[in-house]
Amino acid sequence: MNKNELIAHVADKTGSSKTDASAALDAVLDGIADQLADGNQVVLSGFGTFETRERAARTGRNPQTGESIDIAASTSAAFKPAAALKRRVAGN
Repeated sequence: MNKNELIAHVADKTGSSKTDASAALDAVLDGIADQLADGNQVVLSGFGTFETRERAARTGRNPQTGESIDIAASTSAAFKPAAALKRRVAGN
């Protein structure tokens, strides 16, 4: 499912227009992104938790030359599914 299909699904489930559903989805995604950028978690009960995770600096290898390279520390977005979501996906 891509974003347009998700918008159509939301519009169908809520009885709203695709324009309204698109605006609502964009607002939700922007809210999640803003909170993650500020270093906060976003917890959606029964669905999961969006959070940031720190990656330490490390040494890697260039696969073409085998040369060692330094990889800088970084922060990335992560999602941890809730138990209810895990069960639903597993078909239980």
